[in-house]
Amino acid sequence: MNWFTAALKKYAEFSGRAQRAEYWYYVLFYLLIIFVLSIIDGMAGTFDDELGVGILSGLFILGTLVPSLAVSVRRLHDTDRSGWWILLNLVPLVGGVIVLVFTCLDSTPGDNKYGPNPKAIAT
Repeated sequence: MNWFTAALKKYAEFSGRAQRAEYWYYVLFYLLIIFVLSIIDGMAGTFDDELGVGILSGLFILGTLVPSLAVSVRRLHDTDRSGWWILLNLVPLVGGVIVLVFTCLDSTPGDNKYGPNPKAIAT
């Protein structure tokens, strides 16, 4: 949970690097919270089957849109790629798979043009 709150504290920080743990723990807790909020929406009758989202989960998604983009961009920076690669998610199927592979790759060793290696800072 610390990784999730740390990413939220860096709300709109698109510069720097995010190691794999920060990114994937953020994604894990993000999805868990959406799952729980969707269940609550379903029990409250505010879940829309057509849209696939309820009021609470929709507000959460909107509220965390910027931090989600920021942590994704910082993760791409950690693999020495521009944050603009995130736009590949707009390409159906193939783009999402490519970005998934990029986020799964290990950090570039040492410093890169986006900053120092976060693994070296953490240890």
